[in-house]
Amino acid sequence: MKLDNLTNSKRWMGQCCLAMLATAAVASSALLATAAQAQARKDTVVLGMILEPTSLDPTTAPAAAIGEIVHYNILEGLTKINVDGSITPLLAESWKMDADGKAFTFKLRKGVKFQDGSAFDASAVKFSFDRAKEEKSTNKAKGAVFNNISHIATPDSHTVVLVLNNPDGNFLFRMGENTAVILHPNTAAGAASKPVGTGPYKLENWAKGSAVTLSKWDGFRDPAAIKIKKVTFRFINDSSAQVAAMLAGDIDGMPRFQSPQSLKQFQSDKRFVVEMGSTAGKGIMTINNKKKPFDDVRVRRALSHAIDKKAFIDGVFEGLAKPIGSHMAPTDAGYVELSGLYAYDPEKAKALLKEAGVQTPLNVTLTLPPPPYARKGGEILAAQLAKVGINAKIENVEWAQWLGGAFKGNFDLTVINHVEPLDYMAYANTQYYWGYDSKPFRDLTAKHSAATSAKERTQLFGDMQRMIANDAVNVFVFNATNTAVYKKGLKGLWASSPIFANDMSAVSWQ
Repeated sequence: MKLDNLTNSKRWMGQCCLAMLATAAVASSALLATAAQAQARKDTVVLGMILEPTSLDPTTAPAAAIGEIVHYNILEGLTKINVDGSITPLLAESWKMDADGKAFTFKLRKGVKFQDGSAFDASAVKFSFDRAKEEKSTNKAKGAVFNNISHIATPDSHTVVLVLNNPDGNFLFRMGENTAVILHPNTAAGAASKPVGTGPYKLENWAKGSAVTLSKWDGFRDPAAIKIKKVTFRFINDSSAQVAAMLAGDIDGMPRFQSPQSLKQFQSDKRFVVEMGSTAGKGIMTINNKKKPFDDVRVRRALSHAIDKKAFIDGVFEGLAKPIGSHMAPTDAGYVELSGLYAYDPEKAKALLKEAGVQTPLNVTLTLPPPPYARKGGEILAAQLAKVGINAKIENVEWAQWLGGAFKGNFDLTVINHVEPLDYMAYANTQYYWGYDSKPFRDLTAKHSAATSAKERTQLFGDMQRMIANDAVNVFVFNATNTAVYKKGLKGLWASSPIFANDMSAVSWQ
């Protein structure tokens, strides 16, 4: 009996030791897995985006979401616009401007290659800009930028001379926008689905409806500077889903977070960082100026008086936006404060509609794309319009539908945030989707382009703002604060958005 007890005891001790060893092995494996995940965490990032682009070529399609993925990551331009709005060299290592402001000579960076192995040189710049200038070009900067380039010279493989018809004080800034990225002739035709550039990342995968993944390109001219090896942009347009994804750890950040009601939750959570910055956005209720009765300025002014901008900003952004009165952002040099031009006055709106001979109720369609500011804001706008006798039937559409419909001029009213900086020249384009046709405005833009005096340019810039406002081309509502929410330890994401880009070359885990 004693021998049996001793034997059983030894057996029990052996089983305990094996169990302890097994537990230790499991714990060790778990620790190794956690360590591996932590290591992987240091060189991968998943970011949330609101809209999925329909193309990845910013030189042919207008969506700002394209630049959020490809600009500075896959595709680069001659200059770079930094988070503070400053301009520094990128593919051009230096430049000089002639005294009359009509010619720019760019010296190109040497040793740069495209991701297909071909060399970057002056011929690629000339090809890209000639492509943007051609008659069938759909580049959204064609009218404002590329049509103003009268001649492109390439005296050698690393020098480009751009001669302008008229001086442009914003030209170096324009060269840093995503509309001016450089594509190679051999790959430009396929850039919409397979962009090939000179940047630090290559397109790894585009899972339509879900995400775009970029991977670090080892052939980049300075690969050691790039800390993140893989970047995934996940498309989440529902604000509740954005919050859930952040809290669950499914994404590491939302550079343009659009759920202000949830900000306090993240601000009080030590796992996250919340940063506020500025944008170049102009949030507007766009009016189809070619459609009756909106072709009457009195009707458009009535719409402006019918909208309570403060109520909209409080209801949609929890106050995190500024009211605007024309198509310029408060961050623009030469900005004129015109937000009070059309005070909220429903009775005045009714009087203007009556003066214009509009029978109420007036039935219109309010087309709303997916962003929360449009969907939630559209409900607020419709309620305000109803108070002056305008019944706005809400039509919710997806982004591709908006681009194929409203952006082609097929709409009554719509809501959109125009995020491109200095895009006022769209008002000189009679074919642009809101249909504004004003020779006096076009004459002003021509004078502004030809002016060489800074004082005169500033005066004319103000005159343009006032003319757009007086003509009530659109209902100018808000300039939103940029809100970035991301996990603690993630460094380098832009807090402000002078342009819509996510420069991943500067991002790393602490």
